[in-house]
Formats: sequence, C-alpha cells, structure tokens
Amino acid sequence: MVKLLVSFALAAMLCGMAMGQVDTAKYAVFDAKGKRVSLAEVATAIDSSDVVFLGEFHDDSVAHALQFEIFKAAVERHNGRRPVVLSLEMFERDVQVVLDEYLKGLISEDHFMRSSRPWGNYKTDYRPLVELAKEKKLPVVAANAPRRYVNMVSRGGRGSLASLSKEAKRWLAPLPYAEASEAYSKKFKALMGKSAEAMMGLDSILSSQSLWDATMAYWVSEALEDHKNALVVHLNGGFHTEQRLGTVEHLMKYRKKSKPLVVTMRYEKEFQTFDAAKHTDAGDFVILTDAAQPRSQR
Repeated sequence: MVKLLVSFALAAMLCGMAMGQVDTAKYAVFDAKGKRVSLAEVATAIDSSDVVFLGEFHDDSVAHALQFEIFKAAVERHNGRRPVVLSLEMFERDVQVVLDEYLKGLISEDHFMRSSRPWGNYKTDYRPLVELAKEKKLPVVAANAPRRYVNMVSRGGRGSLASLSKEAKRWLAPLPYAEASEAYSKKFKALMGKSAEAMMGLDSILSSQSLWDATMAYWVSEALEDHKNALVVHLNGGFHTEQRLGTVEHLMKYRKKSKPLVVTMRYEKEFQTFDAAKHTDAGDFVILTDAAQPRSQR
C-alpha cells in the first residue's frame, strides 16, 4: 500500500512538472459540460484511455505548446509500462517510410524535410513532439490520406478510388470506407454552407472528408493492433473529432473495444468563460486558449 501511494505521488509530481511549462494565464481547461478542471485531470483521464485525440486550430500557438506538454506527460507517465505512440494528421501515409528512416537515424533531418512534405508550421509546432518521440525511440504514425487522393474523391466521388493501384490503396483506409454519420454530415454541410467548394458538389466533398477521417482512424487502429496495450496520442484539426464524430466514429468501426478520449482546443477572446452554446460536448475536455496570442504561421 505504501509503495502504491508513493508511486501515485510520483506520477502526480511528474505530471505537474511536465505540464507546468505553458503559462496558465493563456488557457483554461473545462470538462464537457463546462466545469473548470486542471490539466492534471486530463492526464488522469488519459490513463484509462487507449487513444487521446488532441483537436486543434492549426494556427493556435498555445494549443501546440499544450499538445507538446500533454504528449511529454503521457511519455513520462506511461513509457516503460505501456507503449506510447505519436500519430499525426500532419503527415500523409505515403511518407511513413521516410518518417521511419528519420526516426531510426538513417537519414538527416534535411532529407527528411525535403521528402516528407511537412506543413509550413512543422518546425515551430510539431517538430518538438517528433523529436521527443525520436529521442525516446517511440513510433510515429503518418496517419493522413495522401492529399492527391482526397482531391480525387472531391472531384470524382468515392468511386474514383477504384482505379488506383493496389499499392496506392494500401495508403488509405480499406475500401469501401464508411459513409459519414448523419450527425457529422449535418455539421459538415452547415460549415460548408454556400462556399465555392460546396457549389462543386457537396456530397463528393463530404466523401473526401470521410476518406480523410477514415484513413486517420484506420492507421490509429493499426497502431493499437501493432503495439499491445498502447496509448496513441493523435493530433488533428478539431473538426475531425469534435463531439466524438468523424475520425472517432470511424475508429469505433475498426476497433469497437477502443477507449478514445477527445480533447478539443479552441482559441477565444473570452477564453476564461465557457460558452455552453458553443462548447458543450465539443470534447471530453475542452481547452480554451487566449485568442490574443500570436498565431502560428503556416
């Protein structure tokens, strides 16, 4: 019993140390219903999950800093007891071999950057997580569907993927991938509204979005299959996982026994105040960040 208490105290201390690097005046953490909570409570909830989805606005510099601290805390709490895997929307599946070569030290970072099509804000916002994974020898999953195939579907519908080679299809979720749920479809169509993209054919655009969601979910599920008792920390744009829709729904089709946790991060001018109409159930936890902070540059 004494050993258990000491172990628990040490874990709590590590959590506090790991999550103490972001200025607490720049964000506020809430549960799904708007109760103010702490990052330590998020870490505790992660303990009983197998996937934590960290949903972001891609230009939210505070959220990116928090993602690193959450991932670092997960590594410190779990590495050695269970495998920890980093999974990223920000790399497409066809560059997995390049990512693996870099993690193993076979190629330089310069060649990795040249060959992996990193996002414009990779160095400032995602590199710290990849470098920590590299240092700790942790797997990193390039989870996204290649953008050229997402574009194929948006132009020609999901049936256009049938013409791809077997090799190309291996980079995607197994075909045919599931349709978007009614709730997700309604949310997506409301977002698109009367945009120019929507005028091109909203159903095909929704199918391309679902390919994106399904492919990320599939490679997360494969990571769980490949690494027994793993914890996967997956970064994605918040829309993909808000309200446990999209990628989360697809994950539950591939792995019914999965225990996902959704953390949705959004910047707001009044970030200390939880607007129930906007944020209720956006995630199991909702982290609001200070919109006045500088934006990440993509």
